[in-house]
Amino acid sequence: MVPERPLVIVGLSGGVDSSVAALRLLEAGYHVEGLFMFNWEDPQSDCDAARDYQDARSVCEELDIPLHRVSFAAEYRAQVFQYFLDEYAAGRTPNPDILCNREIKFRHFLHHARRLGADWIATGHYARVMHTATGARLLTAADRDKDQTYFLHAIDPEALACTLFPLGELTKPEVRRIAEDAGFRTARKKDSTGICFIGERDFNAFLTRYLPTQPGIMVDPDGRELGTHQGLMFYTLGQRKGLGLGGSRTGTDSPWYVLDKDLACNRLIVGQNRDHPRLLSTTLWTERPHWLVPDPTPERLNLQAKVRYRQKAQGCRIRPENGGLRVDFDHPQWAVTPGQSVVFYAQEQCLGGAVIRDRRSLDHAVPLMESDA
Repeated sequence: MVPERPLVIVGLSGGVDSSVAALRLLEAGYHVEGLFMFNWEDPQSDCDAARDYQDARSVCEELDIPLHRVSFAAEYRAQVFQYFLDEYAAGRTPNPDILCNREIKFRHFLHHARRLGADWIATGHYARVMHTATGARLLTAADRDKDQTYFLHAIDPEALACTLFPLGELTKPEVRRIAEDAGFRTARKKDSTGICFIGERDFNAFLTRYLPTQPGIMVDPDGRELGTHQGLMFYTLGQRKGLGLGGSRTGTDSPWYVLDKDLACNRLIVGQNRDHPRLLSTTLWTERPHWLVPDPTPERLNLQAKVRYRQKAQGCRIRPENGGLRVDFDHPQWAVTPGQSVVFYAQEQCLGGAVIRDRRSLDHAVPLMESDA
């Protein structure tokens, strides 16, 4: 008797990456079925879920595999979108894609796939996973320019243990060529960018639908008033556009950057030097970390870390402090932003990460919080 092939449920988004992921799994001998997730419901949204669903269905017809669909819109609004709003209201800059992966794509999706009888789940993320007797290891993709482990660091280790990433060894051009050869109508489809529930709409206008604006003054690091801001939630550290400032009173025409936020006084602090000491930090503190491996902090390992997606991993040291981590970098990091995530690596393995709580900029003689006690 021939044993049954393992069933893999692939999260099909209607894009080229998940389309090729499904194809590669079929070619590898798995029994494959697709699942399309509706995660956002808003008539004013530019997220064309109906079009994406039709693209996913077209791919499944080409591959002759079933396509399931499910709505996680209520879960997304409660567990991702509300967090997004709360963080902006608190003056921080969140990354909803990280939370969406943890809560929706690798938790609710996994539970639903298991109800469908799945042995594995798979997505079109650019990452690799090594399944070993001691657990799954999340590894960076072969295409370092497309590597998405930064966005995957917060998923549950139990979910990683039953996940496949069929694109981990491919580059984006290779994925598009495979899709072209297969005749997928998604082959030349434009990659999705930005946050789906905002789409191409004006970001500030979108936020004002949900949060009250609190205009205030814009000052330089010496406290001199330069103008007004629309509300601290509309700005992030290192931001250059949208400040409405020309040359300075000192006569230089250099561009202005957001250096800091004074939340207590509702002031936006700006300066003209991209490498201003207020934008450079060697130390940051985090919320409670999430690890994909046994907690490495007792060993005080020398690791590498990223404070943004496309950054090259930087040398650092970590230690537990105040319920989170203190991270000290070998070299100053630019625009370390509370609300974003710091993600840790040991060579090609992603170990986990944490949300950034605070930072010490180079022009601060003392920490911004009591972290050296």
